Amino acid sequence: MKILINTARFVVGVLFIFSGLIKANDPMGLSYKMLEFFEAWNFHLLDHFTLAFSLIMIVFEIVAGVAVLLGWRMKLFSWLLLVLIVFFTFLTGYAYLSGKVRECGCFGDCIPLTAGQSFAKDLVLLGLILFLFMQRGKVKPLLSQVASMATLLLTLILSVSFQWFVLLHLPTLDCLPYRVGQDIPAAMQIPPGAIPDSTVISFVYMHNGKKVEFTADKIPNDYDPATYTLVSRYDKLVRKGNAEPAIKDFLLHTPSGVDSTQEILQQKGYKLFLFSMGISEESPSWDKALGLILVTAKSKGIPVYLITSDYDGVSSWIDRQGLTKGVIILTCDVTAIRTAARANPTIYLLKRGIVLNKWSYADFSQALPDVNALPDQLE
Repeated sequence: MKILINTARFVVGVLFIFSGLIKANDPMGLSYKMLEFFEAWNFHLLDHFTLAFSLIMIVFEIVAGVAVLLGWRMKLFSWLLLVLIVFFTFLTGYAYLSGKVRECGCFGDCIPLTAGQSFAKDLVLLGLILFLFMQRGKVKPLLSQVASMATLLLTLILSVSFQWFVLLHLPTLDCLPYRVGQDIPAAMQIPPGAIPDSTVISFVYMHNGKKVEFTADKIPNDYDPATYTLVSRYDKLVRKGNAEPAIKDFLLHTPSGVDSTQEILQQKGYKLFLFSMGISEESPSWDKALGLILVTAKSKGIPVYLITSDYDGVSSWIDRQGLTKGVIILTCDVTAIRTAARANPTIYLLKRGIVLNKWSYADFSQALPDVNALPDQLE
C-alpha cells in the first residue's frame, strides 16, 4: 500500500507542478481560455477578473503539487486537490461533450490537448486524487514543518515572480503560432497531408406543412417538386478533419475595410508591426521609446503598421502624440491580436512575412538598437 500511495503522490504532484509551470509561462493564455468558457456559457460578469483568476489558479497548482510531493498537511491539501480536480473535470467534460470549446488549455499552447484528451487526463487524476484522499492519514511528511513551509513559501514567491516576468516581457518559451522564426503566410495555409472535413449537402424542404431534411442520396420515394418546397440547403459535417492552419483569422483591414493582409505580408524588406488592443494611458512609460523607434524606422524607409481592434481610440492617441505620419493604422480581430501579442502593446520585426523578433512594451528600449541596425530601405 505504501508503494501505491507514494506512486500516486509522485504522479499527482509532478503533473500539477508541470501543468502549473507550463501555464505560468503564459498566464494570459489561461485568462483568454477562461473568457472562451464564459463566452460559451454567455456569462460575462467575471470577464474583467480572468487574469487574476488565472494567476491564482496557476500558483495554487504549483504549490499544491509541491505540497503533495512533500506530504505536508495532506488532510488539507487532499481536500483542496479534490475540489480543484472536480472543477477541472467538469470543465474538460463540458468542453468534450458540448463541443463548444475545442481545447481546454491544460498544458497551455506548448502541449495542446484536445478536449477529449484533457477529459481523459482529468478522469485519471480524479481517480488518483480520490485514492490519496482516502489514504491521506497514512501519508508522512518528508521534511520538518519549518522546512516544508520554507519550501512552499519559496515556491509561492518564485511562481508569482515568474508570472509577473512573462506578463511584462512575453512568454519565455514561445509556443504560439506567431513565434520568432514563423513564416506567417505559410502558417495561414492548410498544412500538407491534412485531412479536410467530410461534408454532404443537406436539403431542407416543406412538405405537407412539415419540415423534411434529407441528403442527395436519400431522396424520399414520394418526392415531387410540386409538393416539396425548398427552404434551405447547407453543408452537413460527416467527419471532422484536421485541415486547419496554425494561424486563423489574421486579417488586416484598412479603415475603409479593404483586406490588405497578403499585400502587406508579401512586401519585400523589413517592416514593423505594432499590435495594440487599446491605449488607456495618455503618457505611458513606453511612449518615448516607441517614438524613437518610429522615427528611426521612418528615417530608414521601414514601414510601421499599427494593428488594433480599437481603431478610433488608438488613432486618436496616435494623432495626439503627433505620430500619424510614422504609422499606417490597420484593424484586426481582437482574438488574433490577443494570440499574436500577449502584452499590450507588442512590436514585431518582420522580413516579408517571417517574424525575426518581437518585444513587449517593457522592452521597447531593447528594440531600438535592433531597428537602428537595419539597412536603409529608402528608394
